[in-house]
Amino acid sequence: MKQAIYNHFHPDEKAFVDRAMEWVERSAQQHELKRTDFLDPRQMEIVTMLVNRNADVAVRFEGGYPEAERMRAIIGPDYRDLDSEQAGVAVLAVNSPTQGQLELDHGDYLGALLGLGIKRDRIGDIHVHDDFSHIIVTDEIADYLNIHLRQVHRVNVLTDVLPLSELRTVIPKLEEMSLSVASMRLDGIASDVYRISRSKIVDPIRAGRCRVNWKAEEDPSESLKQGDVVSFKGLGRFKVLEVDGVTKKGRIRVKIGKFI
Repeated sequence: MKQAIYNHFHPDEKAFVDRAMEWVERSAQQHELKRTDFLDPRQMEIVTMLVNRNADVAVRFEGGYPEAERMRAIIGPDYRDLDSEQAGVAVLAVNSPTQGQLELDHGDYLGALLGLGIKRDRIGDIHVHDDFSHIIVTDEIADYLNIHLRQVHRVNVLTDVLPLSELRTVIPKLEEMSLSVASMRLDGIASDVYRISRSKIVDPIRAGRCRVNWKAEEDPSESLKQGDVVSFKGLGRFKVLEVDGVTKKGRIRVKIGKFI
């Protein structure tokens, strides 16, 4: 039974699948309500697939705002009204009045939080504005961060915990680029996006440093499609925005958005 389920997932995902199966089983058999830490979109997809296999269990996702990338799951028996359950999501406002010319980015804020011993899955989306950021966190750690987060990348900061109604989001900026490619192969498109030779992009893919739609992808010949989000450790992320027909020479026109 379990082996049949594992066949649907990458071997790296087995540990998470085991945990998610336990959450679902405990909700079904012991009527437990489980509120997870923040999940990435692939983990949410796995939870949804497992919940859908069990008619007695339901799930709700909450990340602080409808378009959140990272969300907490509330898993419970199907007779519970999950919409009325607290999601346990808070907004940590981080202000840097003396920031000056030093621009803080997503990695600076994340690094500062991890440096306080906070696990990555306790942190949701991070919205970086010019002189402040709004960071979505589990409410269990909000007060701790409000007391202890005093520096981000050598910049002194002030913090406050805000209600979700005061969250100010940032829509990710995409640098658009138009490519003409021989095929929709992952290695070919990635080498054009990152301006690296195809031979040099193959090794990171085979080494497990690439994810397509948050799922590990180790096959350089994997075919991409419109809407796919691709990330490489150390290189960043891009999204296939549009597949726009074929040129007279038989090449495919693709519009890519590179996250900046």
